Amino acid sequence: MRLALALILAAPTFAFAAGGGSGDGGTTWTNPPKPTQTTKTCKGIKVWDEKKKRCVKPKQSSLDTDTLYGAVRELAYDGRYQDAQGVLRAMSDQNDDRVLTYWGFTHRKLGQTALANAYYQKALAVNPDNILARSYMGQGYVAEGKTELAIHQWKEIKARGGEGSWAEVSLRKAIKTGLTYNY
Repeated sequence: MRLALALILAAPTFAFAAGGGSGDGGTTWTNPPKPTQTTKTCKGIKVWDEKKKRCVKPKQSSLDTDTLYGAVRELAYDGRYQDAQGVLRAMSDQNDDRVLTYWGFTHRKLGQTALANAYYQKALAVNPDNILARSYMGQGYVAEGKTELAIHQWKEIKARGGEGSWAEVSLRKAIKTGLTYNY
């Protein structure tokens, strides 16, 4: 383990890379989400509908999956984890690895580590190359002081082509510093 930690600490820091094909549902975010009307205007479990120019309940809307997923990410980043979960609940494919990943993320942020890890494991069962799920799970391990498990996820990310991606770099930095990310 000491050798692995030494390798992480010696690894160069790459710029966060963005792009598809990263195993995270085609979306690697390198920056926090920009606030939209969803977090500026909408209260509770509602999402801004750009066509209707108002807040709508996600279950009763015709918003596409990517729009809802973006809203989940924005709400989670804003600390509105239960609202994010309400949007997740409204999404039609509960077995989508992106949905499972954000179920894990929101549960982790709510302090429900065991449940979070169960969701990350489900996401990885659907898509073993989901490097975002691996990064978030690894960051949870860092927060728990389980560095060896975090290093394992970091190695998996690298082995699956994620070196230099936000998922890899953020987990590497979390292992180095003990600080985790909210997006």
